[in-house]
Amino acid sequence: MTRHTGAHAGIRRAVTAAVAAAVAGASFIGLAPAANAQDATRPWYLDVMQAEKMWAVSKGEGVTVAVIDSGVGDTPALRGQVLAGLDSTDLSGDERSDLTGHGTTMAELIAGTGEGGGLQGLAPSAKILPIRIQIGNKEGETWVDPRVGAKAIRAAADSKARIINMSVAGSTFDGYTEEAIKYAASKGKLVFAGTGNDGSTDRKFPVSYPEVVGVGAVDKSGVYAKFSNYGKSVDLAAPGTEVPTYCDESLTRYCTSEGTSQATALASASAALIWSEHPEWTANQVLKVMIDTAGREDGKQTLSKYIGWGVVRPRVNLLEGKGDPGAPDVNPLLPAGSQDKDPSAKPSAEDKGADAKPEATEAAGAEAAKDDEGNGQLWTVLGIAAAVVVVGGGAFVLIRRRSTN
Repeated sequence: MTRHTGAHAGIRRAVTAAVAAAVAGASFIGLAPAANAQDATRPWYLDVMQAEKMWAVSKGEGVTVAVIDSGVGDTPALRGQVLAGLDSTDLSGDERSDLTGHGTTMAELIAGTGEGGGLQGLAPSAKILPIRIQIGNKEGETWVDPRVGAKAIRAAADSKARIINMSVAGSTFDGYTEEAIKYAASKGKLVFAGTGNDGSTDRKFPVSYPEVVGVGAVDKSGVYAKFSNYGKSVDLAAPGTEVPTYCDESLTRYCTSEGTSQATALASASAALIWSEHPEWTANQVLKVMIDTAGREDGKQTLSKYIGWGVVRPRVNLLEGKGDPGAPDVNPLLPAGSQDKDPSAKPSAEDKGADAKPEATEAAGAEAAKDDEGNGQLWTVLGIAAAVVVVGGGAFVLIRRRSTN
């Protein structure tokens, strides 16, 4: 269960009440709308990641990403990008109906075209498979029945989607979701989920299942976002602050937001870019290259508890040809430390310690994004991982982080 104090607790209750009034189901993860502060068609991280140069090589063609979320609306930036999916709810509409704006934002971050003033996605030629799960309210928390969530994961596993994006998370282990995740992995899917938005080492699910790639968030300066959960579940990090996000279900206005939801979507999009260029690779090989090419200023090959293996940098593979895909049947998350993501293991006293704070001396990643004129933009990551979604009490939970305008 996510804990909030003071104003955050009040906001949390207000959001929960609003969602519950609109729906009879469950909720989703971590966005923090603030203000309509930037051009949605050109988020800041596109320049840092050298998107234009990457798109000359790959735009994600031929790759489908399943987005298990609140549904995906019909917006100008997504027209022609969304396939027929699945609605596992009893709400009005179908999987193309989004009562929160969350799922639509995730889809646009991945595959938006920027049309009509909408979001420019990182992999604009990828396709989206929308799988809507129901939002509800139980004892003051939004939730999804784990059996429903597991059904959604299995549907994605049985689809043609290669990547499964889960910007959802929670605090309780459950067997239904665990088995569904294992099934998806057995079907060759690459599954991404966020670490959580508590700014703590509290472990979340599905991110803590060994087969799931845990994504943390970094800010515009490349520094770990302090709201992000860190610890044993973090495998990679991606931009997760100052990201345009739909303000509400009307899908008419963007706000500036933060959360590991966004970071997860950008990690999924990064995988789509690489997989499109190397369609013969397996999920294991795509992930191995993402790990090999992640930004780590210290150059270490060990996990940082804040950003995992580092910040995603698909351009290092696409533009420089770097990254060893390794064996097709070896999951790079499991051989060297699968015990660290054992979902049944309890966090150690050190991991749970409230006094454990990130140290400024632990420089964990860097990205030097240089343009043709040789002007460099240093993207330095100072070691702390990310926050996205929350799955708790045997339920997928949506946590919306909000800041003041």
